[in-house]
This record gives sequence, C-alpha cells and structure tokens, in this order.
Amino acid sequence: MDYKQNYAIVLAGGRGSRMGSDIPKQYINVNGYPVLYYSLKAFEDFETITGIILVTIPDDIEYCQHEIVDKYNFTKVKAIVPGGTERYNSVRNALDTIIEDNSLVFIHDGARACIDTDTLRKLYSDACRYRNAVAAVTSKDTIRLSDDNKTAVFTPSRDKVWIIQTPQVFNTGEIKRAYNRMETSGMCDGITDDAMVMERFGDEKIHLTESSYANIKVTTPDDLYVAENILKNRKKNKNSC
Repeated sequence: MDYKQNYAIVLAGGRGSRMGSDIPKQYINVNGYPVLYYSLKAFEDFETITGIILVTIPDDIEYCQHEIVDKYNFTKVKAIVPGGTERYNSVRNALDTIIEDNSLVFIHDGARACIDTDTLRKLYSDACRYRNAVAAVTSKDTIRLSDDNKTAVFTPSRDKVWIIQTPQVFNTGEIKRAYNRMETSGMCDGITDDAMVMERFGDEKIHLTESSYANIKVTTPDDLYVAENILKNRKKNKNSC
C-alpha cells in the first residue's frame, strides 16, 4: 500500500568524540555545507516525505533552527526536538511528535550525509510491501565469530552477512508500539538501532533493502575525507548530465 503521510526522523545529537574535533561532526563543513545539511536535503527533496523531525542536543536547538533549517530553507522540518541520553530515547522523543500512525517513518543518522534518492525510493517501495525496510549492504570481507578467548568459532557466508545502515523505515504505529513495549519491559540494554527494537518487541520481521556502500556514516576524519569525495563526484556527475 502507498502512504499519504511519510516522515523522516533525522538524528543529530552526537558530539563526535572519535572525530577529534571541537566542532560536532554534524556541523563540520564538507564542500561548503555542514554534514547535517546533506541528510536533511535528501529528505527535503524526496517527494514522498511530508515532514521532517530533527533531533539534536537541547543546547543546539536554536543553532539548528537558525543556522541549518532557516539558512537553507528546509521547509519540511516541522519540529526540532531534544535528544535523550541514549539513541532510543532520542528516537522516542521524535516519534512522540508524530500524531499520524498510519504512515511511514524513515529514521536516519544525520551523519550519513551520502544517502541518495535511489536508495530512498527502494526503501519506500519495500516498506510499502513489507511494512518495514532497513538499508543494508552485504559484507565485502570475510567475517569470523569468536568466543570470549578471541578464538574463531564460526565463519558465516559473506552473502548472508549484512552491514546495517540507516534509513530504517517502519509503519509509524508499529514502531511506536514496539517502543512502548520496550519501555514497559525495561529491557533496553544492547539496543543500538530501531530494527533491534522491532525485532525484540514488535510483530514484524525485518526486511533488508540493498543500499549503497557509499552510504557511510561520518565518524572519523577518514570518513570525512571519503564523504567529501563521494559528494563532490556526485555533484560533478549531476552537473555533467
């Protein structure tokens, strides 16, 4: 089924300690724009998105409003909400602003600046069919699982090993119910993304949608260099068409 209302939650509340910068990674300049700009721009331009909720630390709300949302005219940003102690707290705060349950919500890390429209369209199509869709790519490397003594015990087939990314797309009502159950249970330890919330506390199996290896998360200075070149080449190719 198609959905008339579709939202994006963009998480931008990190401090980026691994970046080794005084500036939080989401505000670092890449090719003339902050990292966060590119994530918001992707959803602003994606035709099926009707509203964006930006999540940041409380002290940065005013900065994001004036220096990001207003400056770059992101008209789809409907709210800027404070993040919580953990990632899932931040997502919960954003979900609480969405009244419409019969909709889809794209939950995305603001530091994944290289998300592209083709991936967003594939995620939307799969989410309409399977009721959820999680961006992922198969591992290029051989993976070995170990025991507590760092002894290799199992080597899974690479084509069965997926590296999970964002966006992660869910029926809004279903992901809200999963979050409610998680909070009621108090079993939040080890939750690192929204697909885990749905797996543990939801009623739907997770569908993996093949994404792009370019959809990296900017975490370290090396990532920043890679993202800069991906975005530069993408702009160059677009201008040459």
